[in-house]
Amino acid sequence: MKTFLRLVGVILLLAVAGGGWLAWEAHTFLTTPPATPGKEAFFDVAPGARLDQVAANLAREGLVTDARRFGYLARYKKWENRLQAGRFALNTGWTPDKVLDTLVNGQPVLFRVTVPEGLTWWQTGRLLEEAGLARFEDFRKVIMDPDFLRHYGIPFATAEGFLMPDTYLLKKGDALDLAQARAVAGRMVDNFWRKTAAVWPGGKKPAAADLKTWVVLASVVEKETAVEAERPRVAGVYQNRLQKGMLLQADPTVIYGLGPAFDGNLRRSQLDDPANPYNTYQRPGLPPGPICSFGLTALAAAVQPEAHNYLYFVAKTDGGEHVFSTNLNDHNKAVRQYLQNRRKR
Repeated sequence: MKTFLRLVGVILLLAVAGGGWLAWEAHTFLTTPPATPGKEAFFDVAPGARLDQVAANLAREGLVTDARRFGYLARYKKWENRLQAGRFALNTGWTPDKVLDTLVNGQPVLFRVTVPEGLTWWQTGRLLEEAGLARFEDFRKVIMDPDFLRHYGIPFATAEGFLMPDTYLLKKGDALDLAQARAVAGRMVDNFWRKTAAVWPGGKKPAAADLKTWVVLASVVEKETAVEAERPRVAGVYQNRLQKGMLLQADPTVIYGLGPAFDGNLRRSQLDDPANPYNTYQRPGLPPGPICSFGLTALAAAVQPEAHNYLYFVAKTDGGEHVFSTNLNDHNKAVRQYLQNRRKR
C-alpha cells in the first residue's frame, strides 16, 4: 500500500511539474517577442489562407517564435477563421498576441485582390466590390467616364480590355466613393500600359487604328481558347476571315453583347439578332470594343497572328484544344465529332 501511495505521489509531482513547465513555456511564448529591439516588416495574408499557412509564414519571417503555438493561441481565442486578407505592417518586437490581434482586428496597409484573365468589366466590378475595394456603381461610372478614358488614352466607350488581369495590393480609401473607384481603376489601366509595352512592336504605343484592332482581337482570342499555344493560330483564323470579308461568327462576342443577364445558354434567336452590336454572326468586322480583360499571350497573338490558311475551328471537347479547318466541309465533320464527344460524356 505504501508503495502504491508513493507511486501516486510521484505521478502527481510529475503532473504538477509538467503543468508548471507547460505554463512556463506558454508564458515565455506569450511574453517574449522574436527580437529586441524589433523592426517593422510587411506581411501578406492571401484571401482564404489557412491558419497553419499564416502561422508558418509568420515564423519563417521572424514575426513569431513558434508557428504551432501561434496556432494554439488563435484557436484558444476562437479567431482561427477571422484572419483578414491584405498586407499588414507588423513588428518583430511584438508579442504573438499583438500580432494576432493586428491580423484579426487591425487595418491592413494594402488589400490583396486577384483579377483573373477573361473577366468582363462588370465581373471585375463585382469582384472589387466583394473585396471591399470599390462600389460596383462607382466603378461603372469611372470606367465609362470620358475624362477618365481620355486621360488614360483609351479609344473606346469603356475601359473594357484595359483593366489588366493581375494580383494587386491596393489601398482602401477612407470611404468607398468615386475617388476610391477611380484610384483602383487607374491602377489597373496604368498596369496595362506598363505590361503591354513589351508586346507592342518596337516597344512603342501603337497608332490608334492598330491599338483598336489588337485589343479587340486579343479579347476575342482570350475568350475563345484557354490553350496558350493555340492563341496565335486562333488569331490567324480571325485575321484570315477579316481579309476575306467573312463574318467572324464568334460566340463570345454575342454573349458579351447580351451583358450580365446572359444565362449561359446561347440560343439561335440570339445569334440571329442584328440589334446586338457585338453579334459577329450578323455584323461584319470586329466588334465595336473589347469583350474582356486579356492576358499578354492573347495580346501577343493578336499583334502577331500565326500565318496559315485556316478559316474555321471547333473544340475537340469543352474547354480543350481545337480542330482547325481550311474549308467548311472539314469543319462540319469536326463539329459532328465534337457533338459525338459531348454525347459520350
